[in-house]
Amino acid sequence: MYLNQLIGQGGDMVSWLVWIIFFMVFFMFYPRIMLSQIMWKLEGSAKKLEQLSLQSKRMIYKEISKKPSKHVKDSVDRFFEFFMIQPVNLDPYGVVKKFDHLIKNERERFEYFTDEVAPNANAEKKANIQMGMAGGIELHMLSKIVRHYIEMIKKTKSYQIAMIIQMQLPLIEKIAKALYSGTRTLSRGEPIGDGIGPWVVAKLNDGKMKEIEEGVIMSEKKMDGKHVILMKAKGPGGRIGYPGKAVDKVVKKNKIARVITIDAAAKLEGEKTGSVAEGVGIAMGGPGVERSYIEDSVVKNKIHMDSIVVKMSAEEAIQPLRMSMIKSYHNVLGAIDRSLSRTKKGAKVIIVGVGNTSGVGNDKKAAEDTVKFVQKYERKLKLKKKKKD
Repeated sequence: MYLNQLIGQGGDMVSWLVWIIFFMVFFMFYPRIMLSQIMWKLEGSAKKLEQLSLQSKRMIYKEISKKPSKHVKDSVDRFFEFFMIQPVNLDPYGVVKKFDHLIKNERERFEYFTDEVAPNANAEKKANIQMGMAGGIELHMLSKIVRHYIEMIKKTKSYQIAMIIQMQLPLIEKIAKALYSGTRTLSRGEPIGDGIGPWVVAKLNDGKMKEIEEGVIMSEKKMDGKHVILMKAKGPGGRIGYPGKAVDKVVKKNKIARVITIDAAAKLEGEKTGSVAEGVGIAMGGPGVERSYIEDSVVKNKIHMDSIVVKMSAEEAIQPLRMSMIKSYHNVLGAIDRSLSRTKKGAKVIIVGVGNTSGVGNDKKAAEDTVKFVQKYERKLKLKKKKKD
């Protein structure tokens, strides 16, 4: 009676057994079927990332030489495996100096590489190749990590790991595409989102700049009755320089009242690209070595710290500069004016344009050339979008 209720009216034992066997087989093989589907997707994504990595290599070959030799190709392939081991930080005392030493070593290796593969290139072109290589190495490492997990899933048949990697795939692919775009832009010496800080300083500069620290230049001007010292990495080649050491050097020689840093900052989803925010502290990314130099110097001398950030996503920061970021200039200028208004007349103020100065020159005229490039790039994007529609 109870069995008849379970299988319904008109049912029989055979159909009931068939259903039981079907569900047993289904639950036994379903995870394997799902794993096969996920692996198919993961394999496709891994191949896509590896292809992007290969294309970034070829891009760098062409930037070094129109007809790259086997030596050039082998050197680039070998350098794509370059890595830096972080120092021991169990005892935090002295870790900044360790990082500083490692970063200098890393940059020296990049310089040696470009001298080897492009000995006849000028300093700006070499700087662009170095930045392009840095982006390419990141992309290459990302593709290797994804491949590592796929091979591990194949060995262990772990459905759980496969699910975790699959959930991360949209973000991984987004980062990979941004890195590819950034590698192309940097190797060509074109402006990127992270260059908004140096671009603002270049636009403010109407005088001659001099190199004060390796890769960092400065000029002086009057703004709102204050003596302003403008600083940025030397352009238009892709450089970051050592802004912390440059600020520290100026502070030791001058009585500085305020340090203003302008940089790109990661926006939250929903925030508008190019929106401007003001705060206190030193706006500067990276491992923190250069920021540490500035913080130590300003704290010791009791100097005010103001920061101005232009918001953009992490992907936008390494992709070509956009008009939405350029249009933030007037808001940034307003923030600078407000900061200067809180400073006594005749006081000295340092304004640092933090970021990668790829494609960004050193004065107002060069800043206008950057705007022309961005306008041209925006027109290309609109044309591309029209063709797709």
